[in-house]
Amino acid sequence: MGLAVVYSRAQLEIDAPEVRVEVHLSGGLPRVFIVGLPEAAVKESRDRVRSAIINSGFSFPASRVTISLAPADLPKDGSRFDLAIALGILAASAQIPKQALEDYEFVGELSLAGELRPVSGILPTALAATRKGRKLIIPQSNQDEAGLLRSDDVYCAASLLNVVAGLLGRETLPVAQLSTTSKPTKDLPDLKNVCGQQHAIRALTVAASGAHNLLFIGPPGSGKTLLASCMPGILPDLTEAEALEVMAIRSVAGKPFDVGNFKQPPFQNPHHTASAVAMVGGGSKPRPGEISLAHCGTLFFR
Repeated sequence: MGLAVVYSRAQLEIDAPEVRVEVHLSGGLPRVFIVGLPEAAVKESRDRVRSAIINSGFSFPASRVTISLAPADLPKDGSRFDLAIALGILAASAQIPKQALEDYEFVGELSLAGELRPVSGILPTALAATRKGRKLIIPQSNQDEAGLLRSDDVYCAASLLNVVAGLLGRETLPVAQLSTTSKPTKDLPDLKNVCGQQHAIRALTVAASGAHNLLFIGPPGSGKTLLASCMPGILPDLTEAEALEVMAIRSVAGKPFDVGNFKQPPFQNPHHTASAVAMVGGGSKPRPGEISLAHCGTLFFR
């Protein structure tokens, strides 16, 4: 029987460690086994992948299919391995050549019809893949996020059929690009619209120029929140490296971001009832908290 190896990426906090998806076809009753610490969403991929392969015009092998996600001690969660598993099955069953997969990594969820759906954490994945020197294929819906890298080695596709056609050279997969320009699309609060409060404005200016902490004390309605919200408007734009760090954190946290303002310093204003986990991050699956989301920007407590 056949053996194929496909490369993908897991999501571990703000990192994207490499995962080898090894697919082996052997004799025995037709059944699919997934090993390598897969969580529920990964185990369910066997049904999504089977339907996606059949509905894309390929045949699902009538044999025992063993799928190993290595390294085995790294927890795997989410639906990001669907595309890699499907391609591994097609390569192991000799429906596509194994050599076509060697220089690529694949991330994406498959629908039952074989369409590619977006996944979270694409930006850290694209950063890790390009550093490794491999090309990356992602869902078309994630192209704005991956387009922030401006890399010619990140491609997007709409379906499993598109990916196979691109690997076989039957069509050219488009490079992931921003669908909008990076010009600001919204105005920020500006200190020029604040009347009076000269001492507070001076304090904000000093804090912004020196990256200092600042404490406002005053009764409700005295303008503390308004003044604090003006801080992003006087901060300089983020550098390319800083912006990618900020966007990578937001991507892992599943937070939306405006690609037209991706160089704008973040401003986080958590509610005073926010829990410790919401502030510093954590949980059974560690996620960034408000402090991390305010990286390179402003964190306002009230």
